[in-house]
Amino acid sequence: MDKESEVNRRAFLKQLTGLGAAILLKPGAAIADERPALTKAIPSTDERLPVIGMGSWITFDVGNSSYERAVRARVMQAFFDHGGALIDSSPMYGSSEEVIGQGLKTVTNKDRLFAATKVWILGKKSGIRQMEDSQKLWGVPRFDLMQIHNMLDWKTHWETLKEWKAEGRVRYIGITTSHGRRHEDLAKAMAKTPFDFVQFTYNVNDREVEQRLLPLAQERGMAVLINRPFDGGSIFRRVRGKPLPPWAAEFDCQNWAQYFLKFIVSHAAVTCAIPATSRVDHMIENMGAGFGRLPDAVMRRRMVEYFERL
Repeated sequence: MDKESEVNRRAFLKQLTGLGAAILLKPGAAIADERPALTKAIPSTDERLPVIGMGSWITFDVGNSSYERAVRARVMQAFFDHGGALIDSSPMYGSSEEVIGQGLKTVTNKDRLFAATKVWILGKKSGIRQMEDSQKLWGVPRFDLMQIHNMLDWKTHWETLKEWKAEGRVRYIGITTSHGRRHEDLAKAMAKTPFDFVQFTYNVNDREVEQRLLPLAQERGMAVLINRPFDGGSIFRRVRGKPLPPWAAEFDCQNWAQYFLKFIVSHAAVTCAIPATSRVDHMIENMGAGFGRLPDAVMRRRMVEYFERL
């Protein structure tokens, strides 16, 4: 979700080269054309989602630049071409919602779109206006998932969203945080409120949620979206120049991005991880984590041990 994750994955000066190479890929060569994407069920309905989604924090906040907007549309095209469905955003993310909406007008293979955004404001009337504005920016008939961002005025928005869901204006309701200091408050909200989705941070370097939030979500029948899967890019710095372990091939892992993402989505309680990127080549790497085998519990422990020794 952070700009660091883009800077640290590749030198900026290599961006155009990687982008051009990725665009040259023929649709018939796309992974999604060869293998079915891995999916998991949303507990409240059993509807299935691909395990790799797309975030938009920082990466899609490009203002009015026509060039950058066109690049993001190509990133979105790669996402859908490789089996993607869930796109996550927020009014907090600058121009991201508008950029997504513009991209959706041009991309193909978007029938699977699972549109997810957030309400991030105080007050019932302000929340309604903000959600309606987001819908216009995206250009969607309704949102699949509306989340209460960072728990802001969550009890107020929960009441509105219950009404909207009953009226068919949204399909699912969620709540989010990306801050560990809010985990206790989030756990209390999850324990008393029947959210369909919950979103928080989890990665191979930050596993705090394994202790309470992930088991609680599983117990309460909530789908789990994972933000900051690359820990703000810091885990890429840690593995820079280091080879993948040879046994990574046992769960069809080809690069470090897939190593980190497969670790996350192989947890039984996790429904979907939402890495963000501004580059087509990185998007294709990320989407590769949604195919093939996933590590089992024994392999997951081995993955953590290997990472911690680096």
